Amino acid sequence: MRTNYMYGRIKRTLLHEIFALTLCLWLKGGAGPGLGTPFSYSVPGQANELVLIEWGNNPMELLVNDKQAVTLPLSLSDGKWHHVCVSWSTRDGVWEAYQDGVKRGSGENLSAWHPIKPGGVFILGQEQDTLGGRFDATQAFVGEISDLQLWSRMLKSHEIYDRAACGSRLTGDIITWAESVVELHGGVTKYPFDPCH
Repeated sequence: MRTNYMYGRIKRTLLHEIFALTLCLWLKGGAGPGLGTPFSYSVPGQANELVLIEWGNNPMELLVNDKQAVTLPLSLSDGKWHHVCVSWSTRDGVWEAYQDGVKRGSGENLSAWHPIKPGGVFILGQEQDTLGGRFDATQAFVGEISDLQLWSRMLKSHEIYDRAACGSRLTGDIITWAESVVELHGGVTKYPFDPCH
């Protein structure tokens, strides 16, 4: 069921601009079409500063600074848990996408030379049309999310592989997954889960 009121809010923000990032998470999608929005980051004046979205019959996309998006060659609609990582650098707008530890795609010119702005709101499960709100049910994520980590650098491919293979406990310097970090709204349920066991 897609709603505009079920979501998680990360009790963290960026304290300063960042010039590169890697976002990794385990996710399991529900019934389609489209996974919706597992992750969004909104800043004052820019609702779609950083968004991971699969809307309708479109493939998964990574948006940086709203105007620029790339299609990610990921296949996540089989109802199973998958480890997904996307990394990006402002330098030439280089990006990479990984599924289950394997690089599935890469490119450049995604919002090149644009720094990710500080002072925003991280939301799980909804796409933000204003800072921290104005959610659209058609873009809501349906499924489960675990072990989300966010770094202020591009992880190396062996680091991503190790995380996906559960050989590494490397944690994000911006967001480290923990029960106390996520504030749940609208009836979202949580339960103990370790994707590596």
